Amino acid sequence: MQKTTNIIHSIPVDEATGSISVPIYQTATFVQQAPGINKGYDYGRSNNPTRHALEKIVANLENGKAAFAFATGLAAIDAVLKLLSTGDEIIAVDDIYGGAYRLFTHVYQKFGIKVHYVDTTNAENVLDFINDKTKIIWLESPTNPTLKISDIKKISAIAHIKNILVVVDNTFASPVSQQPLGLGADIVIHSGTKYLGGHSDLLAGLVIVNTNELAELIKFIQNASGGILGPQDCWLLIRGIETVTLRVERQCSTALQVAQFLLQCDEVEEVFYPGLPNHLNHEIAKEQQNGLYGGVVSFSLKENTEEVATKFVTSTNYFKLAESLGGVKSLICQPSQMTHKSIPREKRLQSGIADSLIRLSCGIEEAEDLIGDIEQAFQKINSTTIIHQ
Repeated sequence: MQKTTNIIHSIPVDEATGSISVPIYQTATFVQQAPGINKGYDYGRSNNPTRHALEKIVANLENGKAAFAFATGLAAIDAVLKLLSTGDEIIAVDDIYGGAYRLFTHVYQKFGIKVHYVDTTNAENVLDFINDKTKIIWLESPTNPTLKISDIKKISAIAHIKNILVVVDNTFASPVSQQPLGLGADIVIHSGTKYLGGHSDLLAGLVIVNTNELAELIKFIQNASGGILGPQDCWLLIRGIETVTLRVERQCSTALQVAQFLLQCDEVEEVFYPGLPNHLNHEIAKEQQNGLYGGVVSFSLKENTEEVATKFVTSTNYFKLAESLGGVKSLICQPSQMTHKSIPREKRLQSGIADSLIRLSCGIEEAEDLIGDIEQAFQKINSTTIIHQ
């Protein structure tokens, strides 16, 4: 069965009514036949039929044993971190999502969880930080926002020698292009807000695991902590998943064209996109992402100042200035002032996030229109610079 067919037909028809759309079970509780005897549901926090349908669909998407839906991507990250105990350590990719860094540093650090930030583009680098306290290697591939690529298979092999869990945030790749569990990862995380939802109209987080033991642990944490995804948003996410293959393939194609155009722009210092042959670990991305490199392109400017970057991101028309990514409308952001502002500047620079770095999320508009939008934005800031001079 081909990928799109598999996704579409993993979404169930309602057995009770024949509804081709999964029903929204908007209920807090369920009537029981007797104490402890029910139809598989007793209370909305513990389970819900709409959420259950979504979780089965997402587990199928990632070829996992089980999946669990949370209110946001950060709630999903938080649930995985609750597997740890005081004194445990994490080896994390250095170019990490700002929200994850904030959670690691300002919440879990005070509970005695230590995090080492490492350049995982070279798998051997993790060896220098592994010790008896290491419990998780935390990867994003591609990373946010410089799109670094880590060899998931190689790092997983290194980790499993020491019984260390490998967690991969697969948000930027999406399950359409990358299957981390098949590469050896133990846990996959998604911000369902992004490519899976695809329409910038919901917040959601997902955790997918590869063993029954991890499934029991995450299920317990989900129920005990209560950060669940509500049935309305579960339904919206299922709706988004129906078209995820079509959207992601279009976005990847457009992003490659945009990246190739940016290489030709005199104003651009460096372009970050795994689909470019000169991108570090391009060949690894080609293999583990099945030739689909994602819909996000980042680039830095030769005039490396936040002021010029701000002028650019406020000069586009089709690219809307907003945080997030993966939606049908193209978005633009300035990480140093937006998504990664919580990370100290020195650490940002060390991980490759320049002051002038700009991140583009390509939607499903025509590539030539998006390229034209970039072109006119450069013309606008260039003319402004000339006038001021």
